[in-house]
Amino acid sequence: MSLVSTADPREPQLELLRRATAHLAPVVPLLTELGGLFAAAGHELALVGGPVRDAFLGRVSPDLDFTTSATPDDTLRILRPWADAHWDVGRDFGTIGARRGATTVEVTSYRADAYDGLTRKPVVAFGDNLEDDLVRRDFTVNAMALRLPSMEFVDPYGGLADLAARLVRTPGPPEVSFGDDPLRMMRACRFVAQLGLEVGPEVREAMAAMAGSIEIVSAERVRDELVKLLLSARPRPGLRLLVESGLAAHVLPELPALRLEIDEHHRHKDVYEHSLTVLDQAIALEGPPGGPESSVPGPDLVLRLAALLHDIGKPGTRRFESGGGVSFHHHEVVGAKLVSRRLKALRFDKDTVKAVARLTELHLRFHGYGDGQWTDSAVRRYVTDAGPLLPRLHRLTRSDSTTRNARKAARLSRSYDELERRIEALMEAEELAKVRPELNGNEIAEVLGISPGPVLGRAYSYLLELRLDRGPIGREAAAEALRQWWSEQPESPR
Repeated sequence: MSLVSTADPREPQLELLRRATAHLAPVVPLLTELGGLFAAAGHELALVGGPVRDAFLGRVSPDLDFTTSATPDDTLRILRPWADAHWDVGRDFGTIGARRGATTVEVTSYRADAYDGLTRKPVVAFGDNLEDDLVRRDFTVNAMALRLPSMEFVDPYGGLADLAARLVRTPGPPEVSFGDDPLRMMRACRFVAQLGLEVGPEVREAMAAMAGSIEIVSAERVRDELVKLLLSARPRPGLRLLVESGLAAHVLPELPALRLEIDEHHRHKDVYEHSLTVLDQAIALEGPPGGPESSVPGPDLVLRLAALLHDIGKPGTRRFESGGGVSFHHHEVVGAKLVSRRLKALRFDKDTVKAVARLTELHLRFHGYGDGQWTDSAVRRYVTDAGPLLPRLHRLTRSDSTTRNARKAARLSRSYDELERRIEALMEAEELAKVRPELNGNEIAEVLGISPGPVLGRAYSYLLELRLDRGPIGREAAAEALRQWWSEQPESPR
């Protein structure tokens, strides 16, 4: 099997064609079968978009996307006897989905949508030819298709050449494309991160001029695109474009705010560049996909968000000290609040918001460890405060060291190695991950002769603090300490 090209491809485009031919070989029988079914019914069918692009890149595309001259009703009639299952939740937008075996396909009627430019709600209109359908797609590398069953390669807007040149361009004028859907500007940033491409100069100019229009896009769509960018193999270039284009000022303003003016004596590092480096280093510390939770299998969204945003409290807390230094007192506390506010605005789920804010709050805690003079009590508190986030906190803390001073970096690494050894030893001796007071709520009520309520909650907290300070002391000693504490409370009967 080989692709039939309507163009006259040159190297390195020929190499991409050879790669795509080999990559698509396993699904060619399915492609030609589907193409034959649609042709027999008098309709055109083409594989389009991401699956075609990914074939040239040698990447696995989980689903197969098709476009057709058939109406949704006609598509459903053709797919129903062929598929094991089918669905029409996207019928209003011309899309019918189907599954056969382990393969999922989506078939969308040729589109010629128009947008009102205000609400981003398309006025759905169906087109009548493949080329017009392709021109409405976001980028030229997504505007390539394979006609089926002939396997004719269709590339009217130079997507293959752009892919070979590693360029992100739009099929038509970028101002028109981004006016149709401003989220495409964020998608360009994602493609830079995900596929290792660069945006063309005209695309970069249009993004800078139209960045403000991203505000008409829903927070959920912005969030989803940001997540895809962050979970890519190399998010740093995409984040740079997000900032340099001006988009970040509208969707994640805390990031460009990290570009603090560096004073002439360079008394503090570039916080923006530091944060991008911390992100790179955190990614390098992720475990392999599918590994145990303790390894933080990547890509891990919570760790990556925390690495990127852990210092966003610095701009608001920067102070130039009289002795010539610069301080950022309590920036971790301020940053945790800012993280929570921004992620909520982007409609992240509660668990993600809570976890990233907590890591931001805790990211400086290790720096009180010094040369290992923490008590066992302090180590217990470090573990219990982090809770299930401890593996991520380990990686965030290690990643936060970006010093170029090799001796200082080695000292910090040794100190954290020592802290991790102490944590492991305490966990083994005390089951530290399951630290609880040595008396439960019912036992506390029985010892003190009280009913459930706020006082019992305070008593529980006292015993938890006692457990953290002194480690396991036994149930009798805990009960005696609890009675002593109770005798000193104003509610206690004398």
